Amino acid sequence: MPTLFLSPSTQEFNPFVDGGNEEYYMNLIADAMEPYLYASGINFVRNSPTDNVRQVIAQSNSGSYDLHLAIHSNASPESVKGQNTGADIYYYPTSVNGKRFAEILAKNYRTIYPRNVEIIPTTSLGEVRQTKAPSVLIEVAYHDNRQDAQWIRDNIGNIARVLAQSVAEYFNVPFVEPK
Repeated sequence: MPTLFLSPSTQEFNPFVDGGNEEYYMNLIADAMEPYLYASGINFVRNSPTDNVRQVIAQSNSGSYDLHLAIHSNASPESVKGQNTGADIYYYPTSVNGKRFAEILAKNYRTIYPRNVEIIPTTSLGEVRQTKAPSVLIEVAYHDNRQDAQWIRDNIGNIARVLAQSVAEYFNVPFVEPK
């Protein structure tokens, strides 16, 4: 069976506009993904919220994973704080499988997210550039924008379902709803 390295944000220092933080909410999404992954027969290992990004990358690279999925929320630069909306999906430009997963994820995410969803090649994000497994980092929405932050809170289960469905589609295994 395929194995996923599941990497929700460890950035507790990134506050949501109305309380809470990125680490907390992204871990709620990962928690909600687990029943779908189990039901679909997808093995996974998950990072620890106490790890930093270097430790997360090292843990991912120490195993034999078929895919690395980093789950984050975004924040705007101070000059436009709270003004941006959207979901960004990053992949490494030379990774054919990373790009393929980014495309699957964007297609499925657009079914639940009411604003723009962009696929962006990058060489600057460590979790995308430095992992051995094909990797994608999704910024599910902007946590400094009140509307997006509330959308994240209201859609933890929907986000988790779409992420797990996308992983199953990437691995070409049936997506199974948990009982």
